[in-house]
Amino acid sequence: MNTIHSSQLPMIYILSDSIGETGEMVVKAAMSQFKSTNMQIRRKPYLKSIAQIEAALKEASQTNSAVMYTVVRTDLKCALESSAKALGLLHVDIMGPVVNALSTISNLSPSNEPGLIRKVDEAYFTKIEAIEFAVKFDDGKEPRGLLQADIIVTGVSRASKTPLCMYLAHKGIKAANVPLIKDIPPPLELFQVPPHKVIGLIIKPSLLFEIRRERLRTMGLQQSTPYGDMERIVEELEYGQAIMRKIGCPIIDVTNKATEETATRVMEFYRKGVNK
Repeated sequence: MNTIHSSQLPMIYILSDSIGETGEMVVKAAMSQFKSTNMQIRRKPYLKSIAQIEAALKEASQTNSAVMYTVVRTDLKCALESSAKALGLLHVDIMGPVVNALSTISNLSPSNEPGLIRKVDEAYFTKIEAIEFAVKFDDGKEPRGLLQADIIVTGVSRASKTPLCMYLAHKGIKAANVPLIKDIPPPLELFQVPPHKVIGLIIKPSLLFEIRRERLRTMGLQQSTPYGDMERIVEELEYGQAIMRKIGCPIIDVTNKATEETATRVMEFYRKGVNK
C-alpha cells in the first residue's frame, strides 16, 4: 500500500486579517467529519496588505490546497477572491455569508473591522477577573491584595461598599473594600497605596441607623445591640472620617444615592488622581 508523503498531503490554508482562530475552529470541526485526517492546516494570520494576500495565495497554489478565509476588510477580501480565482484555487469565505445574513435581517451594516471578537472576549475575561477579585477581597479579606486593586472602597459597615465594588467589577475594575471598625486599626496596606486609589464612603447617621436596624431585624437579632445604637453609629462615622482624612482620599456621601451614581463619582475621582 502506497503512503502519501507529507508534502503531498492536502493542505488547508487559513487566511485572516486577524488571528485566524475562527477559521481554524471551523475547519477542524469540518475535518472531524472525515475518517482520514491526512490534511494539514497552515494558518496565515494578520494579513494587512494585498501583497501579503497574494504571497499567501501563491504559496498555496504550489500544493494541493484549499483556501479558507475570515477576511473582513473589503479591499483585502476583494483582492483575495480575485487572485484565488485567477490562480484556480478552491476558496471558501467562512464569515461572509453569515455576516451578510445578519446584515439582511438587522438592516445594519457590518463594521468590517478585524479582531473585534477578540476585543469582546478580552473585555469578558477582564470583567470575570474583576468580579473574582471583588469577591476574594471583600470586607477586608486578605489585606495584601489591596496593593493589587485598581480602587479600594472604605467606610463603616452598611455604607454600600460591597454593592459598589461589584458594580465596578462588572465594568472590569478590580475593586476591594475595607470596613472601618472603631477600636480596630485598619490594615497598613490601606495607607500604602496612592490616595487617589482609595475612596471613602460616608452616610447620614439617621439613614445608617434605619439600615442597620432593618439588618438586625432581618437577621433576627436584638435591636438594642451597639451595632444599631445611634450614639455608636455617630462615633463610628466620626472615626471613619478621621481615617479617611489621614489617608487623604476622596470622600463621597452615599446618602440616598444609587450605586450607579456613586460609581460614576468614584471613576471621576480615580481618573483625576491618575492624570495628576
